Amino acid sequence: MISAPERHMIRLDRKPQLFSMRVAALILQNEHLLVQRGTKDSYWALPGGRAEIGESSQETIIREIGEELDRDCSVERLLWSAENFFAYDDYAAHELGFYYLISLRQPLPFHENDIVHRVLDGVEVEFRWLRAQPSALLKSDLRPRFIAERIEALPQRH
Repeated sequence: MISAPERHMIRLDRKPQLFSMRVAALILQNEHLLVQRGTKDSYWALPGGRAEIGESSQETIIREIGEELDRDCSVERLLWSAENFFAYDDYAAHELGFYYLISLRQPLPFHENDIVHRVLDGVEVEFRWLRAQPSALLKSDLRPRFIAERIEALPQRH
């Protein structure tokens, strides 16, 4: 019997420097965008996670949505790829990000102001819907910031 290959996230930790490859989903419902955060974080991000070696970015987002939201999804299209540079804990982080427009096969509950889903993923992560408007996303500190600035004009193709 052949055992499954060991899984490795694309993450290079050379403190104080950190490099990772992250894949994230834009999921829209009722003119709102699904966002997530660790319960100890003050900012929001798009659902998703780190890619693994040998896994395409589309495979990553399908796996992450399944793990975090317990949902099957369809990948509509790649919207953006971006390099992000930011401070994270004691790190100067460099992130290569892929951002996909995703459709859930079974929608998540919708509430305009409340947390709609929680999951334990090393830390507790909560999910909520934010109005898909630049002002609302900037006010809620959605990161990376460029998503808020471009939410009203999603590219038709990448």
